[in-house]
Amino acid sequence: MLHRRIDLEKFPGEIMRRVVASGIKSGCSVPLISHQKTLGVLSLGSLRESAFTEDDVELLGQIGKRVAMAVENALAYREISALKARLQEENVYLQEEIRQQHNFKEIIGGSPALKKILRQIEIVASTDSTVLILGETGTGKELVARAIHSLSARRERTLVKLNCAAIPAGLLESELFGHEKGAFTGAVSQRIGRFELAHKGALFLDEVGDIPLELQPKLLRVLQEQEFERLGSARTQKVDVRLIAATNANLEQLVAGRKFRPNLYYRLNVFPITIPPLRARREDIPLLARWFTQKFASRMRKPIRSIPARTLSALAEYHWPGNVRELENLIERAVILSSGPELEVSLPELKAPAVAVPAESADQNMNFEDAERTHILRTLRDTNWIIGGPRGAASRLGLNRSTLRSKMSRLGITRPF
Repeated sequence: MLHRRIDLEKFPGEIMRRVVASGIKSGCSVPLISHQKTLGVLSLGSLRESAFTEDDVELLGQIGKRVAMAVENALAYREISALKARLQEENVYLQEEIRQQHNFKEIIGGSPALKKILRQIEIVASTDSTVLILGETGTGKELVARAIHSLSARRERTLVKLNCAAIPAGLLESELFGHEKGAFTGAVSQRIGRFELAHKGALFLDEVGDIPLELQPKLLRVLQEQEFERLGSARTQKVDVRLIAATNANLEQLVAGRKFRPNLYYRLNVFPITIPPLRARREDIPLLARWFTQKFASRMRKPIRSIPARTLSALAEYHWPGNVRELENLIERAVILSSGPELEVSLPELKAPAVAVPAESADQNMNFEDAERTHILRTLRDTNWIIGGPRGAASRLGLNRSTLRSKMSRLGITRPF
């Protein structure tokens, strides 16, 4: 153990000059070393000159050994507690993920439009660059995010996800960055946010266009500096997270309308991937229909072996305003209703497009928000404006109830009286 008496007058440090100024005239200091690692210094001071003997130094050295062990144990306990809390949070998160049903386990299709997306995924997956996935509701943006993560160097770590539209604005900051106990009413314990959960992995933020304007600077900071503070804490947290964001909104329009910060938009738009709607890759529809039929028939133990040619033709001609999610929901309903070896689809449902314009001219005469608004209104009328429940509009559209309400608010949809 290295130990020595200190001549305080010769010590140049600012702290020691303050010690001298307080009247301390002699001191004794020993390093706190445990397992060849220096943890700190234990020092004593006296108002008398030459107050410490060699025996005092030896005694302080013995005390220092025990203090070093105590400090090391305290640091180890704090680290173990932090890791335990992180593992518990991550375990709960993973259990929630396991309970969720995903649209499909792999990307299905061979159209030129889809192959272009696959090439973009392969290019960007090996980097740590931020990816912005654009596309209409139900096109499979989360699936693309999972594909990017599974091909990246971070694939052994968790892909944490958060739907920004599904969380009330007042709680979104806590979900993203976490909070300390007592940070606000109801914060009865410390909570780790999604950015901490995604450390060394990736974070998928769906519906990123719904992030409140006042929260966007904090998101911009963590993207640029990889640091943030939990709610109610002054301690800066450092993280190493790759961000994958997605939205069905037109962020450029939101920026122009001052509803989205331009600097955040530019930071997100490093590598944009635009997923085409299902109507733009009709050659993939038969493959998807067969895939979903097999999936649900196996799950429901039904002996469905084929899809009639006329049904596949009708599916390929339909406009699909709800995209792949709408196709999946329709196939699931058809499997439930089918009693024989052939898939029985109610073809009258596919005769009229869900929007009030022909499929060929929909993109030319109606922008996406108008088409989405028309589709949601039609579904709400069909369900007598019932939003939740198995027969509600949210279920038909393949959305969470809170997500549908958020879209209704954004699109200015209210129930007529």
